[in-house]
Amino acid sequence: MIFSSLEFLCVFLPVVFALYCVLPSIKLKNALLIIASLFFYAYGEPVYVFLMLASSFFNYIIARLIAGTGKKKLCVAIGIILNLGILTVFKYTDFLIGSVNRIFSLKLHQPGIALPLGISFFTFQALSYVIDVYWGKVEVQKSYWKILLYISFFPQLIAGPIVKYRDINEAISSRSMKADEIAKGIRRFICGLGKKVLIANTMGLVADHIFGAPEASVNFVAAWLGAVSYMLQIYYDFSGYSDMAIGLGHMFGFQFKENFQYPYGAASIQEFWRRWHISLSTWFKEYLYIPLGGNRKGKARTCLNRIIVFFLTGLWHGANWTFVIWGLWHGLFLLFETYAPVIKKLPKWLSRIYTLLVVCVGFVIFRADTLSSGLYMIKQMFTGISFSPACISLVMQQLTPWFIVMAAAGIIGMAPIRGLADKLRAGIDADKPSKKWRTVSLVLFVLSVVLLVWCMVRLSGSTYNPFIYFRF
Repeated sequence: MIFSSLEFLCVFLPVVFALYCVLPSIKLKNALLIIASLFFYAYGEPVYVFLMLASSFFNYIIARLIAGTGKKKLCVAIGIILNLGILTVFKYTDFLIGSVNRIFSLKLHQPGIALPLGISFFTFQALSYVIDVYWGKVEVQKSYWKILLYISFFPQLIAGPIVKYRDINEAISSRSMKADEIAKGIRRFICGLGKKVLIANTMGLVADHIFGAPEASVNFVAAWLGAVSYMLQIYYDFSGYSDMAIGLGHMFGFQFKENFQYPYGAASIQEFWRRWHISLSTWFKEYLYIPLGGNRKGKARTCLNRIIVFFLTGLWHGANWTFVIWGLWHGLFLLFETYAPVIKKLPKWLSRIYTLLVVCVGFVIFRADTLSSGLYMIKQMFTGISFSPACISLVMQQLTPWFIVMAAAGIIGMAPIRGLADKLRAGIDADKPSKKWRTVSLVLFVLSVVLLVWCMVRLSGSTYNPFIYFRF
């Protein structure tokens, strides 16, 4: 089950939220959320729900041992090794065996283990809790059910954002329902749904057609159209999911941190990573980069630390060398900006173009099924001067009126409206909004209802509804 499905919108969410509203105590509300979250996960993964339960119980016990014994280092080491071991077995076994087979010309059997939904997300959440207990940043939680709710909570379970326990531990034990927070959450959820259903799905169809087309039919126009479409798809797909997760959090009394801050408006790769998938980049910074020494041990060590972080950032996204190369691509440009800071001297508009170009080329590698097909697509972007009938036909088939309108909306929404969006959010979310902002809020709520109906109509008439980060 995904947020942009009619089962979720018409059955699961209304039933769970209605029951949540009528239950009288936090304990009962938490019990409902645990049951609903387990059902939500089991709906798509009836077997692997037991893996998630085992992971949450194991991390609960490890944290208790860290807090209650004198062998903290041993316990946290066991916790880290077993968490990463589970992630490696279920996500990377076939990748590792396949890589060994290619390098050494072997024919070792690949077991074909199915990837559990959201394993990268809930494993990193569990790790952050265990490590924070070890560092003394949070007190150990004595109730297993609260840890289970933290790890399994359905809004952020299968595609993030990665939530740290210390950010919601108080809300797990004590929270209230406020009409303005619920309204804010509903608006945010519908906005994310619109991003996903209207823009991301439209862009995704075009990207799929071009990346799956015969190589001979892809000229530079088609290659750029596919690359830009995928850039828009992945941003609106993932930021839309994050918006829906944050909105659901507001509806149930939880405050999740922002996961995207208009990353395509960044003027450098360093700034891009401060705005893109913020929960992941801050996780790696806090739990890997800084413990490795950060930038405190000289230039050579800093370079090595950053390459390690971006290698693992790429690998986190998937068991394919295309993801690893994508991560290293960003890492190398980050080092270039640090030690050859010519970008800082460029005009703002030119540095933004540079950043978009680097990000766009990187996402071509990210999207490609193989490294060779990704490199071919990049080659066509810059050298594919061909106007054969097949090339022209491929491009013209994609340029439908609906695609052009949604692409324009996507480009406008990437960054140019940031100032307006921030102003609207500040006015509506003020403690005591003025009459003008209350009117604006009412208008936006009506527009949200219209958008919700529109999205549901689109969903009912289409079977194309993928989530890029659904199996990360």
